[in-house]
Amino acid sequence: MTSLNHLTISEALVGLKAKKFSAVELTEAHLKAMAQTKSLNAFITETPEIARQQAAASDARYAKGEAGMLDGIPLAIKDLYCTKDVLTTASSHILDGFKPKYESTVTQKLWDAGGVMLGKVALDEFAMGSSTTTNYYGHVINPWSPHNGKDFTSRLVPGGSSGGSSAVIAARAAMGATGTDTGGSIRQPASFTGISGIKPTYGRCSRWGIIAFASSLDQAGPMARSVRDCALMLQTMAGHDPKDSTSVDMPVPDWVKALSPKVKGKRIGIPKEYRVDGTPAEILALWDKAASWLKAAGAEVVDVSLPHTKYAVPAYYVIAPAEASSNLARYDGVKFGLRVDNGGSLADMYKATRGAGFGKEVRRRILVGTYVLSAGYYDAYYTKALKVRAKIAEDFRKVFESVDALLTPTAPSTAFVIGANEDDPVKMYLNDIFTIPASLAGLPCMSIPGGLGSDGLPLGLHIIGKPFDEQSVLDVALALEEAAAFSAVPNFMAA
Repeated sequence: MTSLNHLTISEALVGLKAKKFSAVELTEAHLKAMAQTKSLNAFITETPEIARQQAAASDARYAKGEAGMLDGIPLAIKDLYCTKDVLTTASSHILDGFKPKYESTVTQKLWDAGGVMLGKVALDEFAMGSSTTTNYYGHVINPWSPHNGKDFTSRLVPGGSSGGSSAVIAARAAMGATGTDTGGSIRQPASFTGISGIKPTYGRCSRWGIIAFASSLDQAGPMARSVRDCALMLQTMAGHDPKDSTSVDMPVPDWVKALSPKVKGKRIGIPKEYRVDGTPAEILALWDKAASWLKAAGAEVVDVSLPHTKYAVPAYYVIAPAEASSNLARYDGVKFGLRVDNGGSLADMYKATRGAGFGKEVRRRILVGTYVLSAGYYDAYYTKALKVRAKIAEDFRKVFESVDALLTPTAPSTAFVIGANEDDPVKMYLNDIFTIPASLAGLPCMSIPGGLGSDGLPLGLHIIGKPFDEQSVLDVALALEEAAAFSAVPNFMAA
């Protein structure tokens, strides 16, 4: 029999309902896998006792025939989500000791559906990064890294900012995980680790109880090992929340029931601007192959143009830091988290706390954001970036008048070695060159594994859809998933 931690969520739910194994057994298998993959440094806080209690309660519900949509499924939670009475750090020193007295809306929905919390996983500090190397608690290692026994010979990044989430799923230490996506933080790590992840339309999932990075961009979403698993999680996570003013009041479709790989008659756009100079030939070849898969399935593949795409990355790196500079002003050492009190004035305490509490990348973005919002520069940078954002959204709107979805690569490379791009922040920022445009437009988009590069590492395919048309994104993703038949597994994986 397949080891329990190697099952997908969908397979595990079938087994639980058929009483082939219990939720407690499933949870114990994942707790064992967590211990075996500890050297990946993905978990910041493990919650085995909470997991065992939730699993036992899940078994009781199965016995009564009252199981929820995700009952008994072991999940990891990105440490950007507030979890009641459980350490929540955003991978930052400045939140040392912070245990919220409330639960985020999304995680509460998961627990209400019967999910089991294995623990909190690492991210780039405050979700600012594409590598999970800005995590205060140390680098997270991609399970696809080459290794000799348990000694890594060339440690690779798992992507970011949701790198802890992607690493534990790929390593079979969790069946699924929550992520957040501001400019690609679900999709890029999914690509780097050979898993799937969907960023829903902005407003589809509540942001209440998720520590803010850039409020007009941040969006919760699921990560898992299949399209169907992502649909199951998203259906649970989504929904209107009156506590979040950006949450959209509209019904959640039954994406799981409607899920279909049939794309006959759909029009799929290939944006010419995404053929960026310097993109490896194997990534472009996989993109072309994916287009041919969709053609073979009956879809019409057409070339389209998104002319303002080239301005997306610079616009994003004005808007996101500006919002971060405002959002992170609340971390001052007064009410919660780290306090560095050197006996000076209140202003001295603020400076000492923020200087010690924030890492280099977060400090950089706060400084950039404060600069572009300052008098004399606001119109030159921030206002102009907002106008560019509107142009990018209009490009998508026009294109979607004639196509049902767009197909692009997810990332411009496979996973790179830890430290490779850290001396060049701009090069690091360009990791999100294919994912940022859709984020600026608030569109639903998904990454699925499409194959392996010449280095034996996963390459992702990226599907972008119309606002609130997650169904088309999931359906096209499922068609590509079936055509790609990706079955490769990382070198480092829980037995």
